[in-house]
Amino acid sequence: MLARCTSALRARLTGSSPAARGLAAAAGTAGGEPPPAAPPASQSQGPQAEHMDFPGGSVPFTAGMDWHGGSFAPRAPLPCYRTIDGAGREVGGAAIPHPLPRETAVRMYETMVKLQTADVLFYEAQRQGRFSFYMTSSGEEATAIGSAAALRPEDAVFSQYREQGVIMYRGFSIQDMAHQCFGNMHEQGKGRQMPVHYGSRELNFHTISSPLATQLPHAVGAAYAMKLGQRGAVAAAYFGEGAASEGDFHAALNFAATLGAPVIFICRNNGWAISTPASDQYRGDGIAGRGPAYGIATLRVDGGDARAVYNATAEARRIALEQQAPVLLEAMSYRSGHHSTSDDSSRYRAAEEMRAWRARDPVARFQRWLADQGWWDDAADTAARQAARREVIQALEAAQRAPKPPLSAMFEDVYASMPPHLQAQRSEVLAHVAAHPDSCPADIPVK
Repeated sequence: MLARCTSALRARLTGSSPAARGLAAAAGTAGGEPPPAAPPASQSQGPQAEHMDFPGGSVPFTAGMDWHGGSFAPRAPLPCYRTIDGAGREVGGAAIPHPLPRETAVRMYETMVKLQTADVLFYEAQRQGRFSFYMTSSGEEATAIGSAAALRPEDAVFSQYREQGVIMYRGFSIQDMAHQCFGNMHEQGKGRQMPVHYGSRELNFHTISSPLATQLPHAVGAAYAMKLGQRGAVAAAYFGEGAASEGDFHAALNFAATLGAPVIFICRNNGWAISTPASDQYRGDGIAGRGPAYGIATLRVDGGDARAVYNATAEARRIALEQQAPVLLEAMSYRSGHHSTSDDSSRYRAAEEMRAWRARDPVARFQRWLADQGWWDDAADTAARQAARREVIQALEAAQRAPKPPLSAMFEDVYASMPPHLQAQRSEVLAHVAAHPDSCPADIPVK
């Protein structure tokens, strides 16, 4: 113990004064250890040194006062990788490290069709008062589904609240979505979550949480556990550019870089954080510009190009696993719809802007590319959209008819055995409702 303490004391004694050297020597003698020999002078620490070596690295000296960044030396923006242009045509010479198989491409498009159809009809159902809240993925379908297709089932997903396309591609059905939004007895959370806060243990999709960016440190922790367990999997963390203003974003990237966690950070930069434009969100080069500063491999990708997103995510996964390191992707997209059913984006966005972006619909772009490959045609598209509409309508009707969980369910599933204080709260609530029946919705059983 004494030896460890004296070693620590020596390590903390810095400086070259005789007093410091004397204290270090005395500590060594007291601990029964000889004082350490003086380190040899190195070129980097000598009077003519050209570099400064310190625990965090080595940096060159300069006699000039050279400012970087800001107005002094603005950097060119990172380029945006794409493989399909705005009209859905092939981009010549594009890097395609992971060719998209026909079966995968068709499945991606069919999931996009279902997602578009569900967004329209679920949004209308909320407006009819059938459930309380909804958020669409309009304009961002390619980002969610293109990335989901490149991940593996063993990869853990930590999403924000606009990635229903990811969980749909993994196998979450329209019926599962409807049950969740209505909060009925078939929903995994038993009605204790807001609508669109999906989750599935079976599909390795962690349940969505409303607070922004809290999922990012969680994803890093999961990725680090995968690394320690040598599981050969990654964590994928989705978030918007607005969430990147949260402290959890910076903490997560720094932890991931220093721990060497195999996590893919996927930012949906859709231009708007509710009513806050990206121009009020940052002054640097978007979100991708931050990655290299944390020592993280980074790529900016066209979020409306499903094939580009697929390739970017597949390559990011390869890098994360082979190098046991984080990767940052910034998918440049546009939120074509309102932020949520609680928002009216026409109050802060110009109609011309929204029309221009809707003309670049990522689903239509991918459909055109599929047709050029001979993998899709108008007849198949009509059939897919009709089938999706029938499925969504049936799912909404079935979910609305399903009974709600009993009132007492709100106290369950926290502890294996309900503790006395929750038992007392449950009794108090049931007694209050018995005395005031109007305080509980008529479709919720009181028991």
